[in-house]
Amino acid sequence: MERLGEIFAKNMKEYRRKRGLTQEKLAEKVDVSTHHIGMIELARNYPTLNLVERIANALDVEIYQLFTEPHSPNEELEQLRLEIRGDMKQLLEDFLSRAFPAAAPGC
Repeated sequence: MERLGEIFAKNMKEYRRKRGLTQEKLAEKVDVSTHHIGMIELARNYPTLNLVERIANALDVEIYQLFTEPHSPNEELEQLRLEIRGDMKQLLEDFLSRAFPAAAPGC
């Protein structure tokens, strides 16, 4: 398990990039130096709770998302596969009950 500061650093950097913000733009939004943002992203400096809140607001994320380990791509793909499987099963059951109403359960 990664240390909390490293998880925060990775997540902050990832969300910043997803939002199309440079370190400089994020620093402006949260009123700190670009150097400070860079050091946080390297997990060499750690933000105060007040700064964490400002960063979350600037990145438009919930605070907890900055501290949560992301799922691996394989876990996300497996979850998607299970959802699709359930949807396909439901579609097939619906189709069969309309195509063969006499065979539907409870008839």
